[in-house]
Amino acid sequence: MNFSWSEEQLALKKKMVEFAQGELNANLEERDRCSDFSRENWLKCCEAGILGLFVPAEYGGLAKDIPTTILAMEGIGYGCRDNGLTLALNGQMWAVQEPILAFGTVDQKKRFLPPLCTGDCIGAHGMTEPDSGSDTFSLKTTAIRSDGGYILNGSKSLIGMAPVCDLVIVFATTNADLGRWGQTAFILQRGTAGFTVSANREKMGLRTVPFGELSFENCFIPEENRLGPEGGALSLFSGTMEWERSFIFASHVGAMARQLDEAVSYARKRKQFGKSIGKFQSVSNRIANMKLRLETAKLLLYQAAWRKQQGKASALEAAMTKLHISEAFLQSSLDSIRIHGGNGYLSANGIERDLRDATGGVIYSGTSDIQRVVIAGMLGV
Repeated sequence: MNFSWSEEQLALKKKMVEFAQGELNANLEERDRCSDFSRENWLKCCEAGILGLFVPAEYGGLAKDIPTTILAMEGIGYGCRDNGLTLALNGQMWAVQEPILAFGTVDQKKRFLPPLCTGDCIGAHGMTEPDSGSDTFSLKTTAIRSDGGYILNGSKSLIGMAPVCDLVIVFATTNADLGRWGQTAFILQRGTAGFTVSANREKMGLRTVPFGELSFENCFIPEENRLGPEGGALSLFSGTMEWERSFIFASHVGAMARQLDEAVSYARKRKQFGKSIGKFQSVSNRIANMKLRLETAKLLLYQAAWRKQQGKASALEAAMTKLHISEAFLQSSLDSIRIHGGNGYLSANGIERDLRDATGGVIYSGTSDIQRVVIAGMLGV
């Protein structure tokens, strides 16, 4: 594995950092307080090509390879202090666009990928249900065959982008007798009769990415909107989770680098007892630990990107990447507050927001506990 970067790749990362710093941070404190999703910033990201980074040119993308895409998203995370927006971008890329690219028909790719890249359409991923979280495939949503398609009934909960989505990849049971092998994925479009979305739900962190519920009452889904074969949800979902768990925190790695730079700067200039606080071992040790977490997070992220680019199965690596980066960002966010002291506790300085945002990372896309179960299971335990 060669983790060196070309001048072109580094230039793209720098461009993404500068774009994010200049365009995506305005009024963030207020937007966070009001749980306001900025569609304007979303469209700016689309115009900058972010959502089309790894999408082939024939479907409206820039056709970058996976390592280049990941490096660009790391740059976005460094420059953009809005962790909700970066999560939403990565969520659509890896949990909506990638499965359409991997499992969709040519017609589905042509219909759905270009508007997802341009921002004319916002996507969501609908797996979680009120009684189906870590027990992923205990789905109660059903899709019963009908003339020319399926009739969908049920609901989904805790879905990122649900209140503003224009389409959702929804998972439903098509043959209960087959268990998880009797479940199927569909692309459901907003405006379909019987499809409703909830208002945005307030939450601890990640307030700028809307969360909510999806409800389906006798929704007709035409045959051409089935994603993959009937009964293929297990394969589709497992493949999608490899991508999502590997890369959904690419931007958080950039945020960790920003945290470290700011902590070092503050520890140098802040003086107590006649010297910089960085000279106190309790402060310098936290900074050293932040650096260690950042570098190990990068190694896992880049390894995952290399493996996916090589077409290698990466379920184990994806679980390790998701587990480590989510826990690392959470701990480094706490260390950042402690280094900044009372100033870090004030909302106006934006330090504490990272901690609130990072807490969600140990829950969504499979909890840290589930990642440990996956890792141990793949080691034969």
